[in-house]
Amino acid sequence: MEPTYFTRCQLTVDRVYAKLYAMSSGDPQTRKRILEKTWRLMEKKKGQGVKISDIAHAAGVSRQAVYLHFGSRAELLTATARYIDEVKNLKERLQAMAAANGAEVLDAHVDFWGNYIPEIYGPAKALLVARETDKDAAAAWDDRMKDLYEGCSAVIECLEREGLLASVWNREDAADALWAMSSIAVWENLTIERGWSQSEYVRHMKVALKRMFVKQMDV
Repeated sequence: MEPTYFTRCQLTVDRVYAKLYAMSSGDPQTRKRILEKTWRLMEKKKGQGVKISDIAHAAGVSRQAVYLHFGSRAELLTATARYIDEVKNLKERLQAMAAANGAEVLDAHVDFWGNYIPEIYGPAKALLVARETDKDAAAAWDDRMKDLYEGCSAVIECLEREGLLASVWNREDAADALWAMSSIAVWENLTIERGWSQSEYVRHMKVALKRMFVKQMDV
């Protein structure tokens, strides 16, 4: 039986936040080196104009070797985003949320995701900027946002299952709203543009989300 991260709410591992990096064809050490160099180039170039030839040169391999390990540029960018999750110990962080129950699941969501955003902001911002003109970057960004949405949906389903979802919401609309509130753009506006500290962001978001979604706080 696979472990679950939100044990009491029975939220399964494959629905929460991220599908972790998985090995595929090619040499594992070469694959890792390619991912590392792609990550650094994404940050250096703000996600724009990161070419397979640049990645191959930085990793000390041929273009053909890159395509052996990753079938396409879009696959490489997506795998890099997932690799960052692995390096940042995403799986262990999610497991630490297992004790969350009922309304606590919202606090757990903010503690996890809200504190994770600053760590991935560089490459995430690079993908966000590049997606307007780069279809491969757009595919990688959409892949990560799909995982985030699934996690938000799982949180809302937990509240609904335990009879805690505020009456003004249906499941889909609530998941949409939680996903929007959890966006990197919101974090960016509040912390970078408006100068909130990270602790202020986490504290205020916990209060705001409970007021939005939890039944016992209905007005």
